[in-house]
Amino acid sequence: MTKHAVASFFLLGAGVAVGGFYGIELVNASTADKPVNIVIATSAGPRPFTYFDKDNQLVGYDIDLARAVFSHLPQYKVSFTTTEFPSILAWLDSDRFQVGANNFAENKQRKEKYIFTQPIFENQFVIAISEKNDSIHSLKDLLGKSTEVNPGINFTTALEKYNQQHKENPVNLKYTEAELLPVLQNVESGKADFQLIDKSMLEQYIAEYQLKLKVIPLSKEESGLIGAPYSYFLVAKGAKGEILANDINAQLQKLIADGTITAISQKYFHGDYAPK
Repeated sequence: MTKHAVASFFLLGAGVAVGGFYGIELVNASTADKPVNIVIATSAGPRPFTYFDKDNQLVGYDIDLARAVFSHLPQYKVSFTTTEFPSILAWLDSDRFQVGANNFAENKQRKEKYIFTQPIFENQFVIAISEKNDSIHSLKDLLGKSTEVNPGINFTTALEKYNQQHKENPVNLKYTEAELLPVLQNVESGKADFQLIDKSMLEQYIAEYQLKLKVIPLSKEESGLIGAPYSYFLVAKGAKGEILANDINAQLQKLIADGTITAISQKYFHGDYAPK
C-alpha cells in the first residue's frame, strides 16, 4: 500500500491482531444487510501514533486502536485513507471522511465543528530543548525563542494565541511540513531553540535516535494553555455522526476495561498511556 491510497480491512473473529493490516472488507451480513461505509482519515504522522512501517503498512497507536474498536462493530464497513493533515479536517466538514485518527487534541475551534470521542490517550505536555540549553525552564522562557511548528496542530495554535498576548516579544514560529525527527534534530543542533511536544513521543524519539535533548515538563497551569492532555478520534457532526461516536465510545470503554488499550500503548510507547 502506498500513501494517499485507500485500503479496506477485515477483522476476523472477536479479536484483532495489534499492528496488522488487512486487505478485505469488514462485512457481517448477520448483523447488517448493508453495513455503513466509514472512511477513517490519517496523515500517517506523527509516529508512533500513525505511520507507515518498513513494509509500507499503515500502523501506529491510533490505527491499531481504530482497528480494535471496529473489530467489534460489524455494522460498519471501514477503510483507511491517508492525506495531508489539514485535509482531514476539511473532508470531515464535508462528510467525505467520517473519522479522523491523528493524535487529535481538543481545542475550542475543533469542538465547535466536530464530535470528539471519549479520550483515547492520556499524556503530558513538555518542552524539548538541547542538552546545552540552560535558558529555558518554563513556558515564559519561550518568548523571543524560535521553534518549528506544523500548521493546525494544538501546540501551534497554543503558541499563536500566546503570541497574541505577548506581541512585544513573541515566539518566533517557523512553519514547516517536515517530519518530527528533523525538527527535533534541529533543536538538538541549536537551529531551533525548542519544541513543544507530547512527553511519550519525545521520550521514544530520544531513545530510538539517541537525541541529546532535555525534557522540561509544563506545569498544570501551562498545560492548560494548550488544552487537556488527551487525544481523541474526531467524528463528523450530524445525526449519523452521533450514532457512530456513541458506538465508538461504547467499545473504547470495553477496550480500557479489558486491557486492550494498555497493550497497544505498551507496544508503541513502552508505557501505559490508556485514559484513566
